Amino acid sequence: MSREEQQENKSLGLELEKIIFIGRTYEEYMSMFNLTAEDLHARSILDCPGGACSFSSHARRHGADSMAADIAYEHEIDQLELKGQLDIEHTIEQLEQVRDRYKWDYFGSIDGLKQARMSALRDCTADMRSYPMQYVYAELPVLPFTDDQFDMTLSAHFMFTYADRLDFTFHERTILELLRVTRQELRIFPTVDLSGNRYEHMDKIMSFLKNLGFSVTEVSTTYEFQHGAHTMLKITKPES
Repeated sequence: MSREEQQENKSLGLELEKIIFIGRTYEEYMSMFNLTAEDLHARSILDCPGGACSFSSHARRHGADSMAADIAYEHEIDQLELKGQLDIEHTIEQLEQVRDRYKWDYFGSIDGLKQARMSALRDCTADMRSYPMQYVYAELPVLPFTDDQFDMTLSAHFMFTYADRLDFTFHERTILELLRVTRQELRIFPTVDLSGNRYEHMDKIMSFLKNLGFSVTEVSTTYEFQHGAHTMLKITKPES
């Protein structure tokens, strides 16, 4: 690849070293979003941002037409797999210092968490190799999909999680874009930031969406790893 081509590729998205490639397991997703296997069958589902999550691969085995979108997917799978392994190691080291901020009944231990993260990474990268067209490069708040392309969209550990880095306008634009490509409902988990505080503009964003005709509710889930992170925002589009 020429220097010009390399520069052009970098301009399309973030350089790999600036991306954290870590994901949750299918089982975590099912708990985070209050889903059952029946909810997945014969439905088209988008995971955005998908990262190194294994949800899409497992959902397909349960009859879903599943797809993931993420800024990381512009990079080669081998690079992402190695980056994911390094990111997991680094994250585990960091968590050792702040483990009291988390509940450990789900994973049992730091090692249990590491095994779950590695399992998600293995499943995700294996599925990317088998179904590369199901993993689409996208940089929010813009998605390369048609209106109402998916029955359901899931968005985990991004929107409100990084409220300190993403302003209200970004949240507003991104949620509207996720809803644009969604026919039925959008679920966002969690509704708190990295400090465990409820998103400070949650009431404002909920009122904004309700005024546009959407049904919006905060729903408790059965999943809680980070203390306080156990609710999702469920946004349902009106039937046309």
